[in-house]
Amino acid sequence: MTSTNTSTEQSHDRSHVVEQLRASVDAAFPRVVEQLSGLVAIQGIAWEAFDAAELDRSADAVAALIRGVGIDDVRVLRVDNDGTPGGPAVVARRAAAEGKPTVLLYAHHDVQPPGDPALWETEPFVATERDGRLYGRGAADDKAGIMAHIGAFGALTEVLGDSFGVGVTLFIEGEEEAGSPTFRTFLETYRDDLEADVIVVADSSNWKVGVPALTTSLRGLVDGTIEVQVLDHAVHSGMFGGPVLDAPTLLARLIATLHDDAGDVAIAGLRGGDLASVEYDERDYRSDASVLDGVELAGTGSIASRLWHKPALSIIGMDIPSVALSSNTLLPRARAKFSLRLAPGEDPQAAMAAVRAHVESHAPFGARVTFTPGETGSPFQTDTSEPASRLALEALEEAWGVQPVEAGMGGSIPFIADLTELFPSAQILITGVEDPDSRAHSANESLHLGEFRKAVLAEAILLARLNDEGLAGA
Repeated sequence: MTSTNTSTEQSHDRSHVVEQLRASVDAAFPRVVEQLSGLVAIQGIAWEAFDAAELDRSADAVAALIRGVGIDDVRVLRVDNDGTPGGPAVVARRAAAEGKPTVLLYAHHDVQPPGDPALWETEPFVATERDGRLYGRGAADDKAGIMAHIGAFGALTEVLGDSFGVGVTLFIEGEEEAGSPTFRTFLETYRDDLEADVIVVADSSNWKVGVPALTTSLRGLVDGTIEVQVLDHAVHSGMFGGPVLDAPTLLARLIATLHDDAGDVAIAGLRGGDLASVEYDERDYRSDASVLDGVELAGTGSIASRLWHKPALSIIGMDIPSVALSSNTLLPRARAKFSLRLAPGEDPQAAMAAVRAHVESHAPFGARVTFTPGETGSPFQTDTSEPASRLALEALEEAWGVQPVEAGMGGSIPFIADLTELFPSAQILITGVEDPDSRAHSANESLHLGEFRKAVLAEAILLARLNDEGLAGA
């Protein structure tokens, strides 16, 4: 047999497997959506103000679903961090056959609080299907990621049976939305159980409905608080106002120095560039971000570069009296929390020092400025020439029928740095089930069901390719 004939037969075999997987995913999809709806109903929130029993119930429900697709080694685990127990994580393992790689499939089962119920058009913890989307807290972020893993594994075992030899470990975290406080300790404690050749993190977004994406870069993150104090205590604004400015006004002046007139971050020492190779149309961005008509966009360079390869600083909270509780006094102090996204390649500690140096050197009218550093997270960039990345891009194209985008993401996933440090030989793939209108963390969070079906299929194809070719032959 010639090499050409062999190649043709292999291509036919690959196409046949893809069609079998597609049929299996389609047949099981109603059940997968029903199971996802059951997870949405569980209010598992890893914040101290919420019922911890619901988080345990969420972990138990995920463990039961994993057992339902034939994985018997399933445990609900947690570790302590300085005496405080972490959220319950689910770890399930299926050993690899000889010569086959092991893949770690990550998602998280905890969700954000629902927020103001008046902003929801449906009940946040009742999965509601409408116009091809499934609405509910966690429907997209990240219970759909869990079900993508489970649905893909179920299709693979149905189609390939005993010939599916890839080792599969599911790691479903239970405290991601609370900042993953015990994540590093968990990885160190269960390192041997979580060791893998490929890590698939299903917690990102696709480019748009109809176009998939592999997330190839993430911005890093630093945050902290800036406090301005001008008086020892509050005084009457009529009797003393004029010669001294109140703390909120001076805080506003300090905040205004953080950006230049074009809207670019004006903190010396931060890196960034106009490096994106993908066009993000301004009209699409304005629609996706719900920018009001007439509001000018900030910054310079392409939209994609501003989102992925440049720093972005936001003020995400302020401690000053509300309008309802205001009085005619000069306020002695005011405090703001900042969140700074970092370009790939930036050192978080150096960035934190740069913010401190900036605010301390720009104290308005000699006000006392106190800088308190907060959390840090490293940026991430993947090498798309690695075998697993190439296979993932091929799988996305086969599932969607269009060429995928190699996209950056403006957001941050700080725990990726822990994965890269503790598992340096693993190839990390960041995939997603969301689209620009999923509204994760916001009211009316939703999942596009058509895109979700393709995400399940793409992961199944990826695992089938790893089973067939491994990493050396990819």
